[in-house]
Amino acid sequence: MQPEHWPSVKKIYEEGIATGNATFQTEAPEWKAWDNGHVKTCRLLAVDENEILGWAALAPISSRPVYAGVAEVSVYVAAAARGKGVGKLLLQALINESEKNNFWTLHAGIFPENTVSVKLHEECGFRLVGRRERIGKMNSVWRDTLLLERRSTVTGL
Repeated sequence: MQPEHWPSVKKIYEEGIATGNATFQTEAPEWKAWDNGHVKTCRLLAVDENEILGWAALAPISSRPVYAGVAEVSVYVAAAARGKGVGKLLLQALINESEKNNFWTLHAGIFPENTVSVKLHEECGFRLVGRRERIGKMNSVWRDTLLLERRSTVTGL
């Protein structure tokens, strides 16, 4: 993912935001802020005939060295491409890329209402760790998130 991809990536992100069940974010940031908050090596695009159908990226969960191999997953698919397997391809590729870059644990915080995302993550080897009740307030409503994680299966990680 390069800066020139940001307009399409941002549009897909905004489509996710509009569902009300993809993120606590209420608007997409500008490129520089997004870029600074995500791992440089694990950013993927799903492209078909020059059209970006989705994206996936990792964000570090902490700046502390002991957590260098732990990251939070983001996977977003364009509204027109949902239900076609794009999300699964992206998440599987992101897992592979994360392991090449020495990540040993991936986290996903998912709204319980987003059953499609929960199922996708479970199909890709994530397990439910717990439920964070009333972890954040969105549009004056307290929301829960499910915490899912995937431990690397690569020996030595």
